[in-house]
Order: sequence, then C-alpha cells, then structure tokens
Amino acid sequence: MEDLIGTQAPQQRITDPAAAVHALERAIPCLPQHRRPEPAAVDWPLLEEGLSTRLPADYKLLAALYPTFTLGDFLVLGLPEPGAEQHRLHGIRSDLKIVEDWWEADMSIGLRPHPAPGGLLPWATSNGGDVFLWTTTGAGPDDWPVTVASRNGGWWHYTGGAVQFLAELIDGTLQPWELPPLRLRSPHRP
Repeated sequence: MEDLIGTQAPQQRITDPAAAVHALERAIPCLPQHRRPEPAAVDWPLLEEGLSTRLPADYKLLAALYPTFTLGDFLVLGLPEPGAEQHRLHGIRSDLKIVEDWWEADMSIGLRPHPAPGGLLPWATSNGGDVFLWTTTGAGPDDWPVTVASRNGGWWHYTGGAVQFLAELIDGTLQPWELPPLRLRSPHRP
C-alpha cells in the first residue's frame, strides 16, 4: 500500500470561484495574457452526465477563462474546450482507468475510483507521472478536497479547491510534498 503523508489546509478556503481564479492570476502574473477574449461556452451537461457528477465551480470558471495549459513544464491542467468536450471526457476516463488499476493493486491508500462514494476523480497530471485528483466527498463538488498521488508513492490531501491548490502550490504557501520544485516560466499550451 502507498503512504499517506498527511493533509494540508489553506489558511482560509476560497469558496468564490472568481476569487480563486484571481488568486491563481496573482500567483502567475503572466497568466492573464493567456485569458480567452470571451469566456468559452463549454458543454458542462455533456461532461457532467458522462462522469455522473457535477464538477467544481472554480474548475468550470477556469476552463471558461483559459485553455489547457502547462505550469513549469510539469503540471498539465487539461481543461475542456468548446466542441471537444468528448475528447476531454475520454481523457478523464483514461486517467480514471489508472485510478482503477491502483485500486485493484492496493495502491490507492484505500480510496476507490469515481463513481464510488468518495471516489477519486482526476483533474490534472504531471509530465512525471503524478496525478492530481478530487476526493468526491462533502456536500457537493465545491467541497471536494484535492488528493495528490505522487509518482514517488506518497499521497497527500489538500482541503481547499483545485484552483486554490494551484495558486498556493505556485506561490509557495503550500508545501510541495513529494513533488519536484515548480519552476515557472510563462504558462503554455501543450
């Protein structure tokens, strides 16, 4: 079984999606230059029906404002594109297959893959094999904590949302347990 390193919590959880995106933009000053001219009209019902769950509002707002991007040549934030939602759904399902394999091999610290109650649902990956997931617990998707599955075998939780996680990972507020240092240049599209 893999190791649970622990849980980190934000000093204050950002519950407003716009405030979370603003925190990420503060952490990455060059990010706003990549912002879409108009928010994208993503077919969220198609994605959410395909995953049998609603998705967090901060993630949805980030996807409306930005295309898929990579941070520090490390973390790939796959965001749905209008007209290509099926492609993103296929990518999430492919990542879910990895989580299923972990479960079957007793490598998921006892957490089942989504759609099991409290199951893990991937939302980003790294080029080094790390996976960033939501643990689908709480009153709804906006309460889901982030779970990090490090390629080094260490797992840990963060009790804020995904966008706040990114902001705090980048600005150094969050300890990058089991992750390599994130060296930012300009975010770019993969």
